[in-house]
Amino acid sequence: MIFTRHQTADAFLARAQTALERHEAANNLMIGVAVRLKEHPDRIKTPPYLATVEAAGALLVAAVMTPPHRVIIHGERADPAPLRLIVQDLWASGWAPPGVIGPSAAAHAFAEAWIARAGGAFQRARRERVYELRRVIHPTGTPGALRAATEADQPLVADWLHAFTVEVGLGGTRESAAETAVQRIDSRDLFLWEAASGQPVSLAGKPRHSTHGVAIGPVYTPPEFRRRGYASACVAALSQQMLDAGWSFCALFTDLANPTSNSVYQKIGYRPLGDFDEYDFSVG
Repeated sequence: MIFTRHQTADAFLARAQTALERHEAANNLMIGVAVRLKEHPDRIKTPPYLATVEAAGALLVAAVMTPPHRVIIHGERADPAPLRLIVQDLWASGWAPPGVIGPSAAAHAFAEAWIARAGGAFQRARRERVYELRRVIHPTGTPGALRAATEADQPLVADWLHAFTVEVGLGGTRESAAETAVQRIDSRDLFLWEAASGQPVSLAGKPRHSTHGVAIGPVYTPPEFRRRGYASACVAALSQQMLDAGWSFCALFTDLANPTSNSVYQKIGYRPLGDFDEYDFSVG
């Protein structure tokens, strides 16, 4: 097996992108984060971790981490041997991932390997499902329209982004949400669904892209506006806009603990591809 630590996203993608894009929508998180690192290195405050393990010219495992976030793992077979090479390098180099996210089997195998080396314990934080859409099934009966969020929306968007991170257990402060709102509004990748009255009632974004597809997220509707079809209408309209712009597919993640969202997205055309798990590490 050949382990390689990559100093740039360009170098990482040169070794990993072709293999990852054999299942491009399922691997949209790792590909999208690496592409974003390549296109916007100025936005990264801490250098990322980028590594691959190969054998006989085939990619066995890949890892990407942008501190303070969890390490993203790719490994279709969840073989512990190449995963241990990643763990050994992280440990020897002084990296301390707070957790891991990846395909269920690979994420669990990595968590076991990390705790065996670093000590402590791991706990599953979230079970997720990745979906792909190539044709929108448009919902009916929800009057309104989609529009890009603007600078004037920044206080509202910051509040909603902060509420979203709190609700899904991601943490973060109102100040960090405000910074994200400014950056993402400037990049024109946040959108609002306006009800017929003109009031914003739901939010969706397009945080990253791969070669042929774009990811949708986060999706947030304040509690007082839920169960009225706004999230469905918002995501359907944004997904259609992305397809109309030339992307071949849209991808998104759902929390399997929320059966409503999983049902909603399938009704507008999203189809399940596989499950991802997130684990948190605690120090022993």
